[in-house]
Amino acid sequence: MRLLLVRHGETVDNVAGLYAGIRDSALTAHGVLQARRLASHLATRSALVGSVTNVFSSDLQRAANTAQAIIDAQGPPRQGPSSLAIPDRTQVRLVKVPDLRERNFGSAEGKRFGAPRADAESHEEMRARAARFVRNQLDPVLAREAGHRGVVVVVSHGILLNSLLRVLLMRHAPEELARMSATTRSEYLTSWSNTGYVEMAVRNLATPRPSSGGKAPSSPPRLELVLIASNVTTHLDGLKKTRGGIGSSQFDNRQRTMDAFLARSAKKRRIEGDSKGN
Repeated sequence: MRLLLVRHGETVDNVAGLYAGIRDSALTAHGVLQARRLASHLATRSALVGSVTNVFSSDLQRAANTAQAIIDAQGPPRQGPSSLAIPDRTQVRLVKVPDLRERNFGSAEGKRFGAPRADAESHEEMRARAARFVRNQLDPVLAREAGHRGVVVVVSHGILLNSLLRVLLMRHAPEELARMSATTRSEYLTSWSNTGYVEMAVRNLATPRPSSGGKAPSSPPRLELVLIASNVTTHLDGLKKTRGGIGSSQFDNRQRTMDAFLARSAKKRRIEGDSKGN
């Protein structure tokens, strides 16, 4: 089983050089293309590592829309002879998690990079949010599905993803955390480009014993995480931003993609040419 930690596509605040944080900054037209490239890339990998089975995201639109693109690219669930969805390919539902929001920059929200941010959320506070998500939502899914083919995707934000990665490695791969910490000597273990992702393999070593009273296990599941790659952006190879400021502008759902526009224009010209020839 694989776990992917994904950063959202490019946003208008990224382009403007502003602290977005908990501001609900929208994807740019280029950011939507990045998300679609990522989604198509993950869909083509399903034969190798399995389909996407679970998707979590921040509830901010830049992350949620990137996550939804991933789900949409998976296509409808396959149907068995009895018209029931095959268990390993049921419809994927997006789970939006407020704890996966980006760092709250306080009074620096919406201001240029470099602005004072003394009242910003601390790294300790972000790690607490990340740990709550892992404990309450991510670990139970990983423990249940580790050992099977499939991909769990978490779409969030660059700074929060570093906190999440640190929490995950601290719980399930302390040796890897020590190695990465010694290499970077920073709070940030790796960089995250827009739609870049960290990929990890997940193994379930043992099922934790339930707590008294038959409630949920009191100890974390014994999972092993193996880091495969960080800041993967090969899906963006060859992608160029549209000139004239169009690529950096906020994406409008009413807009057609450039490919669709050109295809429709070419079809119209062919029809007009045929009518003139008759």
